[in-house]
Amino acid sequence: MARDNDLDRSSLFGNMRRMIRSTGAVGGIAARLAGERIGITTNKDAHAEELKRVLGGLKGPMMKVAQLLSTIPDALPEEYARELSQLQSNAPPMGWSFVRRRMQTELGPDWQNHFKDFSHEAAAAASLGQVHKATLPDDRHVACKLQYPDMRSTVESDLKQLRLLISIYHRLDNAIKQDEVYMELVNRLKEELDYVREAANLRLFGLMLNPTQKAFVPSPIEQLSTSRLLTMDWVDGRSLREMLDTDMDQGQRNEIARSLFFSWYIPFYHYGVIHGDPHMGNFLIRSDNRLCLLDFGSIRIFKASFVQGVIDLCRALENNDEDLAHHAYTSWGFKDISKEVMEILNEWARFLYSPLIQNKVRLIQNSDDPQLGRKLATKVHERLQKAGGVTPPREFVLVDRSAIGLGSLFTRLQAKLNWSHLFQELIANFDQQKLANNQKCALETARVPDPLE
Repeated sequence: MARDNDLDRSSLFGNMRRMIRSTGAVGGIAARLAGERIGITTNKDAHAEELKRVLGGLKGPMMKVAQLLSTIPDALPEEYARELSQLQSNAPPMGWSFVRRRMQTELGPDWQNHFKDFSHEAAAAASLGQVHKATLPDDRHVACKLQYPDMRSTVESDLKQLRLLISIYHRLDNAIKQDEVYMELVNRLKEELDYVREAANLRLFGLMLNPTQKAFVPSPIEQLSTSRLLTMDWVDGRSLREMLDTDMDQGQRNEIARSLFFSWYIPFYHYGVIHGDPHMGNFLIRSDNRLCLLDFGSIRIFKASFVQGVIDLCRALENNDEDLAHHAYTSWGFKDISKEVMEILNEWARFLYSPLIQNKVRLIQNSDDPQLGRKLATKVHERLQKAGGVTPPREFVLVDRSAIGLGSLFTRLQAKLNWSHLFQELIANFDQQKLANNQKCALETARVPDPLE
């Protein structure tokens, strides 16, 4: 009961405890960054590890934001990004008496009549909610994702702390101006709180992927779902983390990587939609070796012109076409981009695009240096700072995050594929109008609100 009371975020003391802990964590970074500015050095490694411990104990958006920031180059100092990248969505679960009250709030006093069986223990606990396995009267197994209470006010509180942290850091370092990044995180986090929207995202990805057999997407149970409860098909499978600890042969590794590639990029290049959270916990491998995608809260929809810009930049780098590269960055939303800044950005882009340009079977990172990406990011960061900095458009955030996150997974899988061939297969006969038509039809069929309208 004590644990349930502690989880009741609607209580005054629960909110006060959280505010004190998050304010202390952010304030600690702020003090150390201010000290750096006037020449006081601190052990940032030790403090970053302590920060991870504090944030890891907080359910909700602060931990989610920490995970997101750790994957965005130069959003935070390297020491903090490295520690925060290790945060996992496995906060302690709500107890049964608390779950009972929450389920009654969402489905009414007779909620248990909707289920033949409902597990008292959480099957998984995440940053914004937890999952229970249940059985419907027709013996269908389902997953019930129940949001922790009072998450909306928690979001507002945590985002204020995030805003403070970013503003302090970028007084010291203006290489990557994060105003648009912050707004993107705000919008995506608020959408993640709406499980009605996530149910629509499930329908959307099922429509885009299930017919292709590239991956499996569970279907939502609409009559047992609300804005804070999402009921969907239960999927049995092994986590990728678990499989990486086994002796997979090269064929298995390649097949999983191929499925991941198409599962992320068929929606993007054919419909202008991307799953913005390629976290290792967000997919399972079923017994038939088919990939299953989970957690559809962080979804981004793009104009066809933005997708065209991604293709244009690849072609520009391949052909050393400066005019086309400038056009690509402009179509993404970069403003007043100078030739110097464009050349710096191209250095990072060549690193990300190199697997798509080289027409051969290769590892995603064809280097013996595991720190190559970090070293290059540091070099690019330093050059951008000297050039006066750049403001990434908000549309750029999740695409960049997906590319980096997937690249990390492909590296861990040690997959060897012709990435260029896979990419060319996806963009063959690409047409902006066709994508726009596909997108409009898919959004209407899945009943997803169109943010572009």
